[in-house]
Amino acid sequence: MDKINIQIKNCYGINRLEKEFEFTGGKSTQIIYAPNGVMKTSFAKVFDDYSKGAESKDLIYPQRESIRSIKDSGGNDIAPESIFVIRNYEKSFKSNRISTLLVNDELRKQYEKIHENIDIEKEKLIKVLLPLTGLKKDIEEEFCSSFNEGANNFLQVLNKIEDKVNDGGAPLFTHIIYKNIFNEKAIAFLETGDFKNQIREYIEKYDELVSNSPILKREFNHYHATTVQKSLTDNGFFKAEHSINLNINGEKQEISDQKEFLKMIKGAKDAILNDKSLQSIFNNIDKKISNAQLRDFREYLFENQEILRELADLNTFKQKLWVSYLKDNKAEYISLVDEYKKGQIKIKEIIEKAKNEQTDWENVIKIFNSRFFVPYRLKIQNKEDSILKDQAPNINYYFEKRPENVEEELLQMVLSQGETRTLYLLNIIFEIESRKKQGIKTLFIIDDIADSFDYKNKYAIIEYLKDLSEQNNFLSIILTHNFDFFRTVQERISGNSKYMGSFMAMKENEYINLENLKYKYISNPLKNWKSNLSNNAKLIASVTFARNIAEYIGDIENFNKLTSVLHMKESTETLTIKELQEIYKVIFKDLNDLELENGDRKLYEIIFEEAERIVNSESESVANLENKVVLSIAIRLNAEKHMINQINNFDFVSSINKNQTGVLFGKYKGLFPEEINSIEILEKVNIMTPENIHLNSFMFEPILDMSDLHLKQLYNEILELLMVGEELAHAKAYAAATGVEK
Repeated sequence: MDKINIQIKNCYGINRLEKEFEFTGGKSTQIIYAPNGVMKTSFAKVFDDYSKGAESKDLIYPQRESIRSIKDSGGNDIAPESIFVIRNYEKSFKSNRISTLLVNDELRKQYEKIHENIDIEKEKLIKVLLPLTGLKKDIEEEFCSSFNEGANNFLQVLNKIEDKVNDGGAPLFTHIIYKNIFNEKAIAFLETGDFKNQIREYIEKYDELVSNSPILKREFNHYHATTVQKSLTDNGFFKAEHSINLNINGEKQEISDQKEFLKMIKGAKDAILNDKSLQSIFNNIDKKISNAQLRDFREYLFENQEILRELADLNTFKQKLWVSYLKDNKAEYISLVDEYKKGQIKIKEIIEKAKNEQTDWENVIKIFNSRFFVPYRLKIQNKEDSILKDQAPNINYYFEKRPENVEEELLQMVLSQGETRTLYLLNIIFEIESRKKQGIKTLFIIDDIADSFDYKNKYAIIEYLKDLSEQNNFLSIILTHNFDFFRTVQERISGNSKYMGSFMAMKENEYINLENLKYKYISNPLKNWKSNLSNNAKLIASVTFARNIAEYIGDIENFNKLTSVLHMKESTETLTIKELQEIYKVIFKDLNDLELENGDRKLYEIIFEEAERIVNSESESVANLENKVVLSIAIRLNAEKHMINQINNFDFVSSINKNQTGVLFGKYKGLFPEEINSIEILEKVNIMTPENIHLNSFMFEPILDMSDLHLKQLYNEILELLMVGEELAHAKAYAAATGVEK
C-alpha cells in the first residue's frame, strides 16, 4: 500500500472527494485538518463501512448515486480487513483479536511435531543400544548419569559428546556389555579398597610389560594399536598398497600386509596378557570374585582381561563404553543429533514467539498503565490459564487502597467522560498490538481520537500514535478538527521528511479539496517568514509576530510603530521599509545582518500592492497564512480609513489608545445608523480580521478555517465602500466651496 487512491461521491455529505495518498519514502502517517462540518466524520464513516462490507450512501439525499472506491497503486481494491477505523469514542467496541496475543494452537502443534520427530529418531537409537548395553529399561537415565548429567538431559548430552563420537577413532569397547560390568553387585565389589589396590598393582605391571614390548609402549598400548589397525583397514590403506614402518627394538620394519600387521599386534597383546607375573596378579583378583553372587562377573572379566586396566576409573570407563556404542551405530546417532539440532532452532523460535505473545499481551497493560492518567490500574488475573489453555485474558481494575478489584460496569459509573473514554483506548491498543503481532498490513483511519481528553492523556495518545507510525506494516490517516492536536501531531510524528503528508480540508463549491502543506507552516510559520523577508507578503505578515514580541518585552516605542502598520495612525502611511528593517533587527536577535531592498519605500504602499496582487491572483493555498494576514491588514486599514473619514473628528480619533477598530465602529454606527449596508460590511471586518492580525503562536485556527475567497470578497467590498465614501466627501467639499453640487 505505497499509494492509496480514494474516490468518494455522495456519501454522508461528501459530494465529491478524490485523492491519492502517497506513503513512500518512509512516510507512514498522513494528517488532515478538517474544520467542523467539512468531511472528517463522513470520511471515517465511509472507511468503516468499507472495512465491514457495508454500503455507503448519502443519508439526506438517498436517491443520489453513491461512489466509493479505495484502491492501491495497481488499481486493486484494498482488502477490507486491512482497514481499521478508530473513532473518537465507541463504548461497545471490544477487540476480537485479543486471543492472538496468547500462545495459540498452531504454535503448540509446531512444538509437538518437532518433539515427535526427535522422539522417532531417539527410539531408533535406543533400539540399537539396548542389546549392546544389556539394559532393559532406564537407558536414558543410565546414560546421563554416566556423564554426570540429570536424567532429562539425554539429548543435550548426546549433542555435547559429538566431537568424541566423531573423532575418527575405532569403537574399541563395542563387545563389552555395559550391564555385565556396571550392575549393583559388581560395582559394590569394584569399589572395595582391596580390589582397588590389586588393580593398581595390575596396572603397574601391565605398564611395565608394555614399556618393554618391542611394538607397544605405554603411550601406544594394544588399544591404540588396534584402533590404528582398524582405521587403516576401514579406510583401504593396505588395499591402496601403502605400507607402514614399525620401530621394533630400534630397527625399522616395513609392513605392507594387513594380516601381518594384525598378527603382530595380536602377538604383542598376548605376550603381555599371558605374562606369568601379570597372570598371577589377575589370579589374585580372580580369587576375590569367586563367590556365587559374582560368578557371572568373574567369568566375563576372565574372558575380557584387557578391560581390567580400565576398571581403575569406573566413571571414565562408563563414558568410553557409551562412546564406543555410539561410534558403532553412528548413522542412528547422527540422525538423532541432527534432528535435535534442527528442532532446537525451531523450538527456540517457537518459544520466543510464545514469549513474545505473552509479552505482547502484557505489553498492552504496560502501555496503558504507564502512559495514560486514570485513577485505576490494570492487572492480568488469569495469566497462566491464558498462556497454557488459550483462555481469554481476564483484566481487573484496581484503585489505590482498595484490595479487591472493581467490575467494569461499576467503573463506567464512577469515571468521568474522559476517563471512560480511556477504557475505549485500552481495547484499541489490544487491536493494534494484535495486528502488529500478526503482521497485518493495516491502514488506520483515526477520527479525532484525542477529543475530550485532558492534555496529559492527549499527549499520551500522540506519543502512542508516534510509535504506531514507526511500525513497518502500519499506515495512518489522522483526522482532526482540533487545531492544537493537528499542530502537535504534525510536529511530533511527521518529522522533517514527511510534511507532504499534512493536509487542509476545505469545501470548494461541491468539491472537497485536500491541500498539501508545502512547509512547516502550522507549527512555526514565523521561522519560514523570517527566512524569506525579501518576499513582501512574508515581510508584512511578520509584523504581527514582531508586534506581540515587542509588547511582551516592554519595547513600547517599537510596539507603537508596529501598531501603526495594523491600525490607521499618524505614521501609518509614512513608515518605510528601512524603519521596519531596524525594528526587526531589535526584535529578532538573529536578524542583526538584515538588509532589505527598497528601504525608502513606504510599507503602506507595499501592503496594498500585495493585497491587489493576492486579490487578482488565482485561488492559492487555503493554508497560505501570509496572504491571509496581508489581506486582513489591508481590509482593516481601509475600513478604519473609511470610518475615520466619515467620523471626521481628529480629537476623537487621536484619543483612541485601545481596540481602535471596535471604538471607531461603535462611533460610526451611532453617527450613521441609516448606513445599513456599510454597517454590515464593517461588522464583517470586526468578525473576520482581528484574530488574523493579532497572530501569535497559539491562535492560527480562525485564519486557517477561513477561506481566502471570503477575504478577497470582503477586501473588494471595503475598498468599494472606501472609494464611494471618498467620492462623496469630495462632492461635499466641492459643494461647500462652490455652492454647486456634483
